[in-house]
Amino acid sequence: HPDESYTKLSMLSDTEQKQLLEEWNDTDVVYGHDCMIHELFEQQVSRTPDAVAVVYEGGKLTYQELNEKSNQLAHFLQKRGIGPESLVGICIERSPDMIIGLFGILKAGGAYVPLDPSYPENRLRYILENSQIQVLLTKEALQDWLPKDIQAICLDRDRVM
Repeated sequence: HPDESYTKLSMLSDTEQKQLLEEWNDTDVVYGHDCMIHELFEQQVSRTPDAVAVVYEGGKLTYQELNEKSNQLAHFLQKRGIGPESLVGICIERSPDMIIGLFGILKAGGAYVPLDPSYPENRLRYILENSQIQVLLTKEALQDWLPKDIQAICLDRDRVM
């Protein structure tokens, strides 16, 4: 094909293209639409407890470890009255603690309100004051700006996990 542009030439045979586009791309999975994300996560834990779920700065957590830590946090939150209809803020940088926090809140029955620690303090304060958050999960280094009336749980200080 000396007269054709290289952009019109296929690198794959028809068979390879069909395999790539149809067979390998067939990733539909049937799952119950009545399952919540933390329930789907627990199903994965039961299938592959020792598989790595989270990799972070020089460390990793297996599905089992992540599940155990989020269960501990869920029980801690439930003892503080968190359950259905409860809003829990989470102001933590991206880390394993953030994932543990999200699953812990959901397992306790609450809903999470994400607060990005990189937002300006006045924006974070506004969200806290107007969202009816009952509890805020955070880290000790991030709590300087918190209003005094918010119940803060510092995941790196309060030994909840």
